[in-house]
Amino acid sequence: MAAQATLHCLTGCAIGEVLGMVIGTALGWGNVPTLILAIALAFFFGYLLTLRGVLKAGIGLKAAIRVALAADTLSIAVMELIDNGVIALWPGAMDAELADAAFWWVLALALAAAFVITTPVNKWMIGRGKGHAVVHQYH
Repeated sequence: MAAQATLHCLTGCAIGEVLGMVIGTALGWGNVPTLILAIALAFFFGYLLTLRGVLKAGIGLKAAIRVALAADTLSIAVMELIDNGVIALWPGAMDAELADAAFWWVLALALAAAFVITTPVNKWMIGRGKGHAVVHQYH
């Protein structure tokens, strides 16, 4: 269950992270604005995927937002800390251009590391009735 919850979270985070890194890099932004955009989009898409599922269950928007925040905030935060940490600390990764293989493989490695490290966090939260455990009643 924790791996499935982490994979769900990773999907939204990856969409936002990749989109933010591509936009920031393509526009020639500096490291900090690019990372801020990638993190903001990762949270946006992570929450959006959960909201979509919860809203399908017929819950109102305000309550659905509360569920998404409770279900995903810690998971997304840990995931973003890890994947952006890997990207920021990997020598040359922040200087790589879209056409550079390093841009893509470091991004993929960072997301994989985020999955591995965030899965135990989600397991711990689910075991305590928190995190994605609050979403399961709406599926």
